[in-house]
Amino acid sequence: MQQFTVPQFIDVEDKIIGPITTRQFLILLAETIVAAISYSLFDFSLFITIFVTSLFTAFVFAFVKVNGRPFHLFVLNICQTLSRAPLRVWLLVALPDSMILPDEIKKSENIPTKKVNLQASRLDQLSLIVDTSGQYRGEDLIKKEIKPNNNVRK
Repeated sequence: MQQFTVPQFIDVEDKIIGPITTRQFLILLAETIVAAISYSLFDFSLFITIFVTSLFTAFVFAFVKVNGRPFHLFVLNICQTLSRAPLRVWLLVALPDSMILPDEIKKSENIPTKKVNLQASRLDQLSLIVDTSGQYRGEDLIKKEIKPNNNVRK
């Protein structure tokens, strides 16, 4: 059997200039280009304002990490989270071949809208039944099965 070398540390970026990675270098290069363009187009006070804000932004995107991940991935995750629906609802109704819209489901009278409130102890029993693949039957079921038989003669 052939032996292969497995790459390790694949999440570590390559360093090109000292401790600076390729991504960091490109971000700082883009900031330098923005600074040069703003110096040639604007007066000095506006240039200083643009330079300081772009330099701060470039350093944050280049060097800051949130939970060990680069800052630009953190910003992308925030944008994706904010663009999603705030509440996801699972429809328990099986849909036929033709799709039924949620408004039509709410209008139909066949679907009960009353919520069933389960007690914490009942939920614990149900989760234990599911976890044990049905080996544990639950306290209520055991009590129902072991009813004393009053018809037995002594």
